[in-house]
Amino acid sequence: MLALRLTRTAHLAVHLRRLLVALASAGTGFLLLCALGHALSHPDAPGASALRLAWCAAPLAAAVYLAVAVARTDPGTRPRSGLSAIGLGPGRLMAVSATTTALSAALGSVAALLAYLYLRGGLTGRPPSERVAADALAVGQSLPAPAVLTLLVLVPALASAAVAHTLRPRDPRPSTATAPRGYGRFGAYGWGKARETFGAYGRFGARVAVTAGSRAAAGAAGSRAAGAARVGAGGALQTQASGPHPSPSTDGTTQTLDAIPPAPAPPPADATPEPTPRPQNTTALPWGIAVLTAGLTVETYTGNATGAPAPGTAPSAGVLIGWALTALGLALAGPGLTHLCGRLLQAARPGALRLLAGRVLMEESHRVGRPLGVVAAVAAAAYVTATVYDGDGPAFGPLGTLGALLVAGCTVATLLTAAVEARHARTDTTDALLRLGAPPATLRAAAAVRAAALLALFGPLVLIVAVLAALPLDH
Repeated sequence: MLALRLTRTAHLAVHLRRLLVALASAGTGFLLLCALGHALSHPDAPGASALRLAWCAAPLAAAVYLAVAVARTDPGTRPRSGLSAIGLGPGRLMAVSATTTALSAALGSVAALLAYLYLRGGLTGRPPSERVAADALAVGQSLPAPAVLTLLVLVPALASAAVAHTLRPRDPRPSTATAPRGYGRFGAYGWGKARETFGAYGRFGARVAVTAGSRAAAGAAGSRAAGAARVGAGGALQTQASGPHPSPSTDGTTQTLDAIPPAPAPPPADATPEPTPRPQNTTALPWGIAVLTAGLTVETYTGNATGAPAPGTAPSAGVLIGWALTALGLALAGPGLTHLCGRLLQAARPGALRLLAGRVLMEESHRVGRPLGVVAAVAAAAYVTATVYDGDGPAFGPLGTLGALLVAGCTVATLLTAAVEARHARTDTTDALLRLGAPPATLRAAAAVRAAALLALFGPLVLIVAVLAALPLDH
């Protein structure tokens, strides 16, 4: 009920994004039903039916990726301070977001079933539509209900599971300043970032236990340390008026308690955890380049072995695997390339405009980098398809066109959604710049510079990858 209430009271832009998820689910469900219809019409050709089903993986992945991006930008399920007191913690909000995604995708699946039955003539009794091949509609055959239900539930189940995995509650990673302290080597209290060397325990003696025979030396050391100034956690200087107070222990020794810092106060229960700093996005760049190279290698080997596909036929399974690896490599390398683009913008004595554009690109590389890589992969695949088939189109005909439109539309919509999320994330920074006197024209110019820089980097990359992918197939 809470998911339905949040869905009903959302803004128009949120409803439009959810409608995009429903449309993507409807198109993907329709393609899956067409693959089932082909399998029913051609029981003697299971390989062709399996290849059609495998080609549905691209629209399925694009629809799930769009659903995750839409769920991340949903303002109704964003964690806020104070919601835990009424039972709306991060886990509950994650469940609400997954339920909302499942409802949107389920609506699209129902629309796909109705459209498929309408084209078959099962709802109105009219003859089947001529726009879709009769073998894909399985005219004159009964549809198995378990298979239809399994295919239609596939998109909502995968989308909701992906949203739940992405928005799952995560414990904030403690930094070095707030990391919990424990007893380290030789009983030393605290565990810093750098490990102590051998002999540091006895050499410095800041945390050692003082025996009963050395009380005078400990008192002298404490009196010398009493007048020293300390820097507190808030940055203010603090002075100690008296020396350390030894506490007796059971074995006749005393321990200095001043060396043991107080434990930090726990945060309130309803406080939103601080976002942990993300690692450098350049760490995944070598992996992306490696996967991209592997994909081009697999595609080249398969293309040289099987040759170019004839007009009206689909590529082989090896070419499909090579394309999938190439797309995965571009998606992995996208954040690193976006981060690199931001660094290049700030090179060679940058002005205020280039410095602002480069800093924003580096900050937003983890949000817009991966959708940019996916869009680059789709653009490269479109170039390869147009080059290899020379306008004839694959064997799927209108179904192949529908699948291509689904993949392209979902990836572009995901990129725009990620851009909206990044814009909302830097709202405070934009307001601060406007309060400091920055003209709005400068912010718009910085956005134009970012777009031009990304186009200058990803444009030649897409062209190079597309040409290398089309070489083994165009002969």
